Amino acid sequence: MSTVALKPSAPTGGRASKKKTSQGGGIGRYLLIRFLLIIPTIFILVTMVFWLMRATGDPITAALGGRLAPDQLAERIHEAGYDRPILVQYFEYLGHIFTGNFGTTISTNRPVSEVLLTYGAATAELVFYSLLVALIVGIPLGMVAAYWRDKAPDAVLRVFAILCYATPVFFAGLLLKLVFAVWLKVLPVAGRATTGSELQMGFLPDKTGVYTIDALQTGDPAVFVDVLAHAVLPALALGLLTAGVFLRLVRTNVIGTLGTDYVDAARSRGVNEFRLVSKHAYRPALIPIITVIGLQIALLLGGAVLTETTFEWKGLGFILIEFIKARDFVAVQGIVALLAVIVALSNFIVDIIAALIDPRVRY
Repeated sequence: MSTVALKPSAPTGGRASKKKTSQGGGIGRYLLIRFLLIIPTIFILVTMVFWLMRATGDPITAALGGRLAPDQLAERIHEAGYDRPILVQYFEYLGHIFTGNFGTTISTNRPVSEVLLTYGAATAELVFYSLLVALIVGIPLGMVAAYWRDKAPDAVLRVFAILCYATPVFFAGLLLKLVFAVWLKVLPVAGRATTGSELQMGFLPDKTGVYTIDALQTGDPAVFVDVLAHAVLPALALGLLTAGVFLRLVRTNVIGTLGTDYVDAARSRGVNEFRLVSKHAYRPALIPIITVIGLQIALLLGGAVLTETTFEWKGLGFILIEFIKARDFVAVQGIVALLAVIVALSNFIVDIIAALIDPRVRY
C-alpha cells in the first residue's frame, strides 16, 4: 500500500514544479514581448514624423526660404545634405537617432540634444505634478461617488468629471489665472519662478533643470515655496483633465467590486458600507488605474503643449510651438522622437507594475 501511495506523489510534485516554472516564464515572456514592442513603436512614430515633415520640402527651405539669396540657400541645402535622395536622408536620420544624435536646430544653431535636456526637465516636472493632482483628486472623489452612487453627490461628481475631461486645457488655464492670479492675487500668473529665485538657482554648480530639486539645493525655503507656488496653476489645469478620467474609472470599478462575493460576505458579517468601500472595494479598483496611467502620460504630454504656452512654462511643449513657428523641422523631429520614447517607456514601466500586482496580465 505504501508503494501505491507513493506513485502519485512524484508526478504531482513534478506538475506543481512545472506550473511554477511556467508561471515564472509567463511573466518573463510577457515583459520581454512588451519591451521588444517599444522598438517598432518608436520606429513607426519617428518614421511618420520624418515623412510628414518632408512633405513640404527640405527643412532649410522651410525655415530660411525667402530670407536668403537663392545661391546662399542652395549652398546651405548642400552643406546640410538635403539635396541628396530622400531615402538616403531617411536612413541617415535613423542612424543618427539610434546613436543619440538628433542634429542641430536650424533657427538657433543649437544641438537638439541640448534643447531636449534643457526643456525636457521642465516638462517632466509639470507632468509629475499634474499626475499627482490627478491621483489626489480623482481617486478619493471616485470612491465618494461610488459610496453615494445614484444619489445627489454622485450626480454632482459625475458632472464634475465630465467638465474636467471636456474642458479644453487652455481654457481651464485661463480661468484659473483669472480667479487665483488676477482676482484673488494669491498665486503667480505665469512662469516657473520669480527672477530672484531663478538667479539663485542659476549659481548652483549641479543644476538639474527640475526647479523643485534645484530650489532645495539652494537651502532657501523662500525659493522652494516660490517654485511650488508657480507650479500650482499649471498642474491644476493639466491634472484636472486626467482627474476626470480617474474619477469615473474608480467609481465604475468600485461599484463593480461592491457586487462581488467576498464583499457580500463581508456585508453579511455586519461590515458597514463605508468600510466596505474604503477597505475592501477600492484596492481591486486601483488596478485599472495603474494600467491606464501610461496612456494618461501620453495625454498629459499632449496637453503640456497648450498648458506650457498658456502659463509660459518653458518646457518641451513651449519650445515646440516656437520651433513650429520657425518651421525648424530638425528640432521638431527631435522633440517628437523624445516624446515617443518617453511614452513608450512609461507604458512599459506601467506594464511591469501591472504584472506584479495582477497575475492575470501574465498570460
